[in-house]
Amino acid sequence: MREKSYFDERTANSLKKIRAIAGELPYFAEQFFIGIENRTTPLTRLNYAYDLRIFFDFLSKKTFKGKTPAEIGLDDLNQLSSDDIELFLSYLSSYTVNGKTETCTERGKARKLATIRSFFKFFFNKGALTANVAAKVSMPKLHEKEIVRLESNGKINEIAAILNTADTGNGLTEKQQQFHKQTRVRDVAILTLFLGTGIRISELVGIDTEDIDFNTSAFVVTRKGGDRKTLYFGAEVRAALEDYATERANNPLAKEERAFFLSLQNRRISTRTVQELVKKYAKIVSPLKKITPHKLRSTFGTNLYRKTHDIYVVAATLGHKDVNTTKKHYADITDDIIKNAVTSVKLRDKDD
Repeated sequence: MREKSYFDERTANSLKKIRAIAGELPYFAEQFFIGIENRTTPLTRLNYAYDLRIFFDFLSKKTFKGKTPAEIGLDDLNQLSSDDIELFLSYLSSYTVNGKTETCTERGKARKLATIRSFFKFFFNKGALTANVAAKVSMPKLHEKEIVRLESNGKINEIAAILNTADTGNGLTEKQQQFHKQTRVRDVAILTLFLGTGIRISELVGIDTEDIDFNTSAFVVTRKGGDRKTLYFGAEVRAALEDYATERANNPLAKEERAFFLSLQNRRISTRTVQELVKKYAKIVSPLKKITPHKLRSTFGTNLYRKTHDIYVVAATLGHKDVNTTKKHYADITDDIIKNAVTSVKLRDKDD
């Protein structure tokens, strides 16, 4: 029997959470989750479940007072107008869940509206709703997010700096220095892999020991949607991974663990731990930037694009299914290249 992978376990946990949340929602919500199962991932459906829980909690508090979320029926939804959906979006600016005040960004509001649109469309197409009022509500305007990444131009080399910091521990607190002695080789390998391949945090956490082949400088990751993809790494990444693999092999407590990257408890490292270690080193190197694992991915994508000038190579390497996603994230780099190209054109030599 095949041992469950990290992604198998993540799927199982997502399905378990969806069932639990569905129990808090109206009875027909489960029909929605079943209906979209063949075209969505468990993680997508779980995010839908979170969004719908907030939406029906809002309806219970503001629109159908006296009814719990589970007691709201399709007949109640038929009474809603687009104004009610817009009121919900306004409510998201500051709302309370389990006694805790939450706020929602414009992107968060857009995602929740997309969920509600899918929900209403599903039941409208089935004839259970007389109108799809959610479709009449415009998406919130999304302002362009500042592109944040580590720089390696001219005298500034934040990429080398963060790797050197992870290697030496310079700048860490006395308490952090104590842990650094145990995690130095692992942390350098993680940062080097992010910066040298541009993989996602879930892809890194999900790597198992059998997924890496040092003979071909290749490794396998599980992309969004569950596709398995072979990627390649360069000499610097190889050296960092080999150092960690050697250290790991000499750890007798790690022999039974399938995961490649381990926590101090010799279990698969968590996404939270990876996020915190990136934050720890980045704060020393670039305190004004909010560097996350995804920003390291952006850093790699930027460097790859500057090297190749080929947006399709970048899209394929990063695993973007739509090249327009890549173009959107690296449009400013395109502008840099165009500007440099145009300004390099000479009309007259100085000697003329």
